[in-house]
Amino acid sequence: MTCAVTGSVHTPSMSPHLPITPDQITAEAIAAAEAGAAMIHFHVRDPENGKPTQDPKLFGQVLPRVKQQSNAILNITTGGGLGMSMDERLAPAIWAKPEVATMSMGSINFNVAGVAEKITEWKYDWEQPYIEMTRDFIASNTFAQIERGMRELGDLGTRFEFECYDVAHLYNLAYFVDKGLVKPPFFVQGVFGILGGIGADPQNVQFMMATAERLFGDDYLFSVLAAGRHQIPLTTFGALLGSSVRVGLEDSLFLGRGQLATSNAEQVAKSRRILEELGLDLATPEEARAMLETKGGDNVGF
Repeated sequence: MTCAVTGSVHTPSMSPHLPITPDQITAEAIAAAEAGAAMIHFHVRDPENGKPTQDPKLFGQVLPRVKQQSNAILNITTGGGLGMSMDERLAPAIWAKPEVATMSMGSINFNVAGVAEKITEWKYDWEQPYIEMTRDFIASNTFAQIERGMRELGDLGTRFEFECYDVAHLYNLAYFVDKGLVKPPFFVQGVFGILGGIGADPQNVQFMMATAERLFGDDYLFSVLAAGRHQIPLTTFGALLGSSVRVGLEDSLFLGRGQLATSNAEQVAKSRRILEELGLDLATPEEARAMLETKGGDNVGF
């Protein structure tokens, strides 16, 4: 199980429980690991106003402390925040040399503007324009950008969480595999339910997993990430098919219908309880490291 603790899409006005400061992100990450997450996925935010940032100094206030108090795999975003340059997006991972970093496998229309219609009061001036601009926004992940990230981080021994928002992204990954830029095992994160990407339907999970099977044979691990209300149902469905799962406040602010999650650990605990009741076991961090063949937590830059 991966837990994505804050992300860059949700804003402070959407939930009072979204971690913003380095102290809050650190505490949430440690608690999520204690609840059963083998991997923690990190973004950071400006502690003054909660705006997403890729400032390596802020990552430096989080990652070493989490590493000291947790054995989880620490996974750093290269997606950053909406509209950031590739230099900004790669900076913290180049500094941290993590075991795992994300790599989005294609450009998509990324529209979350509908969320703004539900907010009547905004805490900060940046929030509403940031969300509403996604009506006319493309999340850019060109072949040149992807290759740059693969080369620069691959040279540091970092493994990738390949984020695939549609079936075409699996074929994009296969292209880079054929070029020899990445080696197995491939950790494929299917992203379901983002407007502009593949829908959050069980049939789509089956199709993505079947396509990955055709393309990568036994050389991959598939994980399911589902946005909003689809988070727990679709990740559970994926787990029953043999996938890994990702939860966290980056992907959904809710624990159940109309009920805001008060912490990331709460979502991890709920998913863990469901999966264990279904007879499934969560991998430990060390088991996950073996599955993904990472370089180990002692070989990072923080």
